[in-house]
Amino acid sequence: MSDPSRPRASLRTAVVWDVLQDALDRRVKATGRDALDVLDTGGGSGNFAVPVARLGHRVTVVDPSPNALFALERRAAEAGVADRVRGVQGDAHGLFDVVERGGYDAVLCHGVLEYVDDPAEGVRTVVAALRPEGVLSLLAAGLGGAVLARALAGHFKEARQALDDPNGRWGEADPVPHRFTAEQLAAFVEGAGLDVGAVHGVRVFADLVPGVLVDTEPGALDALLKLEAAAAELPAFHSVATQLHVLGETRGAGEA
Repeated sequence: MSDPSRPRASLRTAVVWDVLQDALDRRVKATGRDALDVLDTGGGSGNFAVPVARLGHRVTVVDPSPNALFALERRAAEAGVADRVRGVQGDAHGLFDVVERGGYDAVLCHGVLEYVDDPAEGVRTVVAALRPEGVLSLLAAGLGGAVLARALAGHFKEARQALDDPNGRWGEADPVPHRFTAEQLAAFVEGAGLDVGAVHGVRVFADLVPGVLVDTEPGALDALLKLEAAAAELPAFHSVATQLHVLGETRGAGEA
């Protein structure tokens, strides 16, 4: 995932970033604290962690890759937020071996759920890192987007396989172990004891539009960003989004 501060890359992140920033702003107002404690599970090289730290928050990134954590350290230093970003090697399975249970105002779980053996348990684990009032930002691969992408590429058998497979996989060579519907992700969030604050489709059109068109047509990028934002909240487009974003809120946090 790309840094939401980069214009071209914002096609893939703008919707999530807007929802996340709004949720963090509401937490700041509710807590009366300018700086929140944010946990980014699987945060890699800091594509979201560094922009969140730029807002003034303290971010702990847990990732299994030493190379990603090295890149995170470098990126945070270049952005002038090294004092607010901490990288820890680990994964969702052993999360509380490396971070505090119930110690965070917000938890980001982006691109993680696809790779855990039990996605429902994975959500329950990251939710356990939240304070009594907090927010979860959950981003995962969408089933419909994969089906549509395989079909448009002419791989009709693989598209059908993804549609029928319980994990949404199009074949043995599929690098993604799990894909989800919006209803499945919402059920995971509610099953972990949170209220579903919002559901958004991410990359509804961005992965289907030729890059050369976006890069060369005047005003195309801005227009596509606005189209993505407009479609993101509409349930009809959740079924064809490449990714799905669910904002979960602890009981009472959404009323702040």
